[in-house]
Amino acid sequence: MSFDWRGDYTRFPQLTAELVTIPVDVIVPDGGILFVTKASGQVPVVVPAVFDPVGLGVASSLSRPGGNVTGFTLMTAELDAKRLELLRTAIPQITAVCALVDPANPPQQLMFERIEQAASSMGLGTVGRVDAPTVEALRSLRPAVFAGADAVIVVGSGMFWNYRRDIVALLNKARLPAMYPEREYADDGGLMVYGANVPDNFRRAAEYVDRILKGAKPGDLPIQEPVTFDFVINLKTAQELNLTLPPVILARATEVIE
Repeated sequence: MSFDWRGDYTRFPQLTAELVTIPVDVIVPDGGILFVTKASGQVPVVVPAVFDPVGLGVASSLSRPGGNVTGFTLMTAELDAKRLELLRTAIPQITAVCALVDPANPPQQLMFERIEQAASSMGLGTVGRVDAPTVEALRSLRPAVFAGADAVIVVGSGMFWNYRRDIVALLNKARLPAMYPEREYADDGGLMVYGANVPDNFRRAAEYVDRILKGAKPGDLPIQEPVTFDFVINLKTAQELNLTLPPVILARATEVIE
C-alpha cells in the first residue's frame, strides 16, 4: 500500500483532480468536502470530519449515503448548543455572546442558527456575529471587533483550525472567555473546548479505507457520528483572564490543562 499526500487548503479542487489522475483507490480529505466531491468522480471518498453531509448534498442519508462518499461527522451543529450551555455554566454572568463565523464554509450558517436558537432559549437574546471568510480577513481582525460581547463561540471551520493560534491570541488579547470546537485550541491557549475527538474519527476512517480496499462500496457504509468527545479546560488561560471557574464545571471536564 502507498500513500500520496497533498496539503494546501486553498487548492482542494486542483489537488483532488491530481489524485484522480494518478489514480488513487481512496481519497481521505481533511476539509473541503464540496470541492473534493465535485472533482473526485467515482473515486471513493472517506471523510473523517464532515459537518452536514446530507444538508450539503454529498450523501442521501447517514445510514445509506449512496454515491462515492462516506465517513464520520463531527456533529458540529448539534454540539453548538451544548458548547453555549457549558460556557454559560462556567461563567454565569454572561449576557451577550458573539460567534466567530467562516461564511465561506457552507455549513457555518446552520451552525450559527443553532447558536442563536440556544442563546434564545437561555435568555441571552441576539447573538453577535463576526465574519472571517478568508485568512486575510481573519488576520485583520482586532479585539475591538468583539466590543459589547461577554464571551465568544468559535464555530468549527477547517480554515479556523489551521489558524487557531491567531484566533486564540486575538480572543485572549481581547480578554474574552471563549469556547472552541476542537481540543487543539486548548493546547494552544484557548480557554475551553467541547467537541468530537478528531483523532478518534481518523482512526475509524482508516477502518473504512481498509474495508473499501477489500471491496466494500462507500455508498453502502453508513456515515457515523463520533463516539468520543473532549471537554478540555485550560486553567492557565482562565487564571490569565482572572476567571474563577466553578468546581462543577471542572468536574465535568475530560482534561484540565494547568
